Amino acid sequence: MHGLFALDIAGTTVDEGNIVYDVLRRSVTAAGATIDEADFADWTGVEKQWAIRNLLRLGGADHDDARVADVFAAFTSMLQRAYRETPPRPVSGVETWMREVRTGGAAVVLTTGFARPVADALLEGLGWRVEAGDADATLDGLICATEVRAGRPAPYLIQHAMELAGVDDVAHVVAAGDTAADVLAARHAGVRAVGVLTGAGSREQLEAAGADLVVDSVIDLPADIAAAAI
Repeated sequence: MHGLFALDIAGTTVDEGNIVYDVLRRSVTAAGATIDEADFADWTGVEKQWAIRNLLRLGGADHDDARVADVFAAFTSMLQRAYRETPPRPVSGVETWMREVRTGGAAVVLTTGFARPVADALLEGLGWRVEAGDADATLDGLICATEVRAGRPAPYLIQHAMELAGVDDVAHVVAAGDTAADVLAARHAGVRAVGVLTGAGSREQLEAAGADLVVDSVIDLPADIAAAAI
């Protein structure tokens, strides 16, 4: 592989109607937290147990390890049920775009704040197959925040994606996501940071986080920035 696109899942490559954030909000509220929208927005895009811990803390609720584990378990169960009732679907055009990108010589690795069971079930429901270097697969890799030292906005998800794809030059990496945490992770990793408007974040939030570029959808990446990852 000559380059890498490290892409978020929910709101970037997968259209799930922001269900994950609705469920996250309901989970912490049910646990006694009172959260305003500004505080909530700061914890979108990050590893979900970490988000729950901090939202409980900010919302004045018990946030010890046992409580966080209980709320995370409830969140996971609610999210899986919500996805069964309203199955996520690919962002329009993204499957064709990923196929063309991979045919052109770049790797596509998804990075996510989901735990592995949720992420695997989500991709299985979409019929997306993960196999590095296999032209018939949908993706080259999937990395979950629970599998690295720290999730977003730390750079480790992107760095692990680079390792998986065999790409060692940050100049050949584009990272895209729909939240400020996605953009900050890209900046911390030293790669091109792209914000997309298909998910939770607004243009103002993504630009304030330092996005090099904000596009309507990941499939709208212009040729010059896409070429940097090929």
